Amino acid sequence: MSIDEYLQSLIPKRTGLIAEMEEYAGLHNVPIMEPEGMEALLQILRLENPQAILEVGAAIGYSALRMVEALPDVKIVTIERDEERIGVAKGNIRKACAQNRVTLVEGDALEVTESIKEYGTFDAIFIDAAKGQYRKFFELYEPFLNDGGIIVTDNVLFKGLVAVKEEEIELRRIRSLVRKIKEYNVWLHNHPDYHTVILPIGDGVAISKHKGKRK
Repeated sequence: MSIDEYLQSLIPKRTGLIAEMEEYAGLHNVPIMEPEGMEALLQILRLENPQAILEVGAAIGYSALRMVEALPDVKIVTIERDEERIGVAKGNIRKACAQNRVTLVEGDALEVTESIKEYGTFDAIFIDAAKGQYRKFFELYEPFLNDGGIIVTDNVLFKGLVAVKEEEIELRRIRSLVRKIKEYNVWLHNHPDYHTVILPIGDGVAISKHKGKRK
């Protein structure tokens, strides 16, 4: 048994709508956060206790509804551009009776910043969308983060490929994506306004904590 398998064996089995969403994601190749990464995210958020979260990349609403379930007082604004996933996400949000706590903004996260401004600022931001655009997402939405808030980025180890020599990765598209993720990780760790650590669980979760007052 691997460490990942052991950690997953400790996680309580999900039931109801959450289990249905996991099954749907598996059947339709929808990328959702891996179980141990999800649990780490939820525990970090419980410790931070944010009242408002911005999620970049709703997919079918899985992460947003997990966060709502873990944080009874939180309000979430989540962004999604894929029309089919938007429809599924809306249905899941209705099934969870979470319409008053989860707001779905439809559109490309690179283009909807003006719409997000209407919702004010956030205590936490969760980035889980197109990996090649991570730095752009961070730079676009970081100004919406309250002083001392956190930004969480998923998939920053990309199946371990960030530790593989570039010439050993056969597909050019994957090589390019891995290079962008590695550059993002270095940039995050050197950002003057944030303390960052990467947790090697799930597919790699980066936690970036704002240092305090903005200049």
